[in-house]
Amino acid sequence: MIESIVFWIVNSIGQLGYPGIFILMFLESSFFPFPSEVVMIPAGYLAAQGKINFYSCIALGTAGSLTGAYLNYFLAVFFGRNVIIKYGAYVGLSQERFERACSFFNRHGGITTFICRLLPGIRQIISFPAGLSRMNFALFSLYTAIGAGIWVTILTLIGWWAGGNTALIKYYSSQVITWIIIGCLALIVIYIYLYKKNKGKKK
Repeated sequence: MIESIVFWIVNSIGQLGYPGIFILMFLESSFFPFPSEVVMIPAGYLAAQGKINFYSCIALGTAGSLTGAYLNYFLAVFFGRNVIIKYGAYVGLSQERFERACSFFNRHGGITTFICRLLPGIRQIISFPAGLSRMNFALFSLYTAIGAGIWVTILTLIGWWAGGNTALIKYYSSQVITWIIIGCLALIVIYIYLYKKNKGKKK
């Protein structure tokens, strides 16, 4: 089943070309539950064969991810906030708690958005709390683009190096995810240390 889906995506990218990469990554970054690996790794494989341009793949994959994130962001801005304020109390989320959560995200939304864009399974949903808290749109765009760009580049490189070798793709993917998680944890520790240090200086 999964192999047939991947085969279909490879064919779709081959037939649709660059618009196919953009559209699929837009869908992946918004609300369709399929991993970006099945889009960008085949794209990297096609780039290695000279059928499409490597850098164009990265640019369009990143643009598609950013556009999909915008959709979730604005859905949360225009619809989610009112729903939570109106019905949140029924599930223990008062408006006061909600505003505190938004305040926290506004203080730490940049690093949170960046890190979460690198983590599979969380990449799509991080745009919702950003929208709910009405995070500065320029900062949201910046950190989302950087995080998505790094992730898209990594996946495209895996496709370039591994080609059609399924075993190598699985190996590289597992190694990359492991190192990304380690890197994100290290970044969180550094951020907390610097934040507390700067906060102490202000006192």
